[in-house]
Amino acid sequence: MAEGDGSGGPATTIYDIARALGVSPSTVSRALHKPGRTSARTEERVRAAAEALGYRGNPAARALPTGRTGTLGLILSDITNPVWFDLIRGAERVTAAAGYTLVLAESQESAELELHTAERLVPSVDGFVLVASRLADEAIRRLAARRPSVVVNREVAGVECVVPDVAPGIRAALDHLAGDGHRSVAFLSGPGTSWMSRARWEIAFEEALRRGMSIVEIGPGAPTTEGGAAALRRLLACGATAALAYNDLMAIGLLRACQEGGVMVPGRLSVVGFDDIFGSDFTTPPITTIRTRLGPAGGDAVRRLIGLVERHPEPAAGPITTEFVPRGSTGPPAP
Repeated sequence: MAEGDGSGGPATTIYDIARALGVSPSTVSRALHKPGRTSARTEERVRAAAEALGYRGNPAARALPTGRTGTLGLILSDITNPVWFDLIRGAERVTAAAGYTLVLAESQESAELELHTAERLVPSVDGFVLVASRLADEAIRRLAARRPSVVVNREVAGVECVVPDVAPGIRAALDHLAGDGHRSVAFLSGPGTSWMSRARWEIAFEEALRRGMSIVEIGPGAPTTEGGAAALRRLLACGATAALAYNDLMAIGLLRACQEGGVMVPGRLSVVGFDDIFGSDFTTPPITTIRTRLGPAGGDAVRRLIGLVERHPEPAAGPITTEFVPRGSTGPPAP
C-alpha cells in the first residue's frame, strides 16, 4: 500500500517492488519498515528499487503491523498568535529530522474544541504536543494515558511538561519600573483557563510586594488586542501608573486604546508586554516586553515526545528562561 507519485497513475506498491526484484512482498516490507530484519545487501537493493519506482510509504499502512503512524499532533490554543511561530518551527525541525510528520491543529481557546480535536486525532497520531492547553488537568492525564503527550507552557502533575521560567523576566521588569519611580502596577490577566496567566500573576504579585509596590489584577481578559483595549477603563480607575500585560497582543491593544483616548504612554501610563512577538517593536512607541524563547521549547517538546513514543525517555534539554527587553513604552510616571 502506498501513496501516489503525483502523476495521476496508480501508486507504486511493495508488490511492484517485489516483482521487480524477484523477492517476496514480506521481504520488501521488512527491508523498508523494519531495519535489521533482512541483510544489509537486501535492504540496499529494496530501497534503491523503491526510489527508482517512486514508492512513497503510507503511514496508515505501516501502522497496521507496528501500531505507529509516524505522525505527531501539535494542538495550539490560538494559531493566529505570533508568539507560537518560533515554537512551531522548532517543533517541525525536530519532527522532520526524526523522520516523523507533524500535524497542526487549533483549539481556538476552547477546552471543548481542544478535546474534540484530540479525540479525532487519536487514531492517526503516535502522540501529542499540547501548547497552552485549556483542558482540565484530569482531561490531559486521560489523553496522555491513551497517547504519549507533552504539555508546553503549563504544568500538569504526572505528564511531561516544558515550561519557560518566567520569573527572571518579571523580576527585571519590576526592577525597571521601580527604578523609574512606579509604585502602583496592574497586571492584565489572560483567559481564566490559562495556567500561564495565573503563574505570571502569582510571580508578579509576590515580586511587586517584595519591592514595596502595590499591584492589582485586572481580568480575566481575552489574550488579544481587543482584550487589552477593553482593560483601559478599569486600569485608569485603579490608579496604577504601569501595566504588565499577559502578552504582547494585549499590550499592543492597550497602547492603541491609550492613543485613541489621549492617555500618554509613557507618562500617564507605562506598558509592559510579554513574549516579544514579531511586530512588538513596530508600534509607536515600541512595546517594552519580556522575551520568551519558545523555539527551543517546541523542539524540546517534540524530542521528549518521540522519546516517549519510542520508549527511551529523554531528559529536559535545559532551562528555558526569559529576559527583559526595555523599549519606548515605559518611563517615569508623570508628576
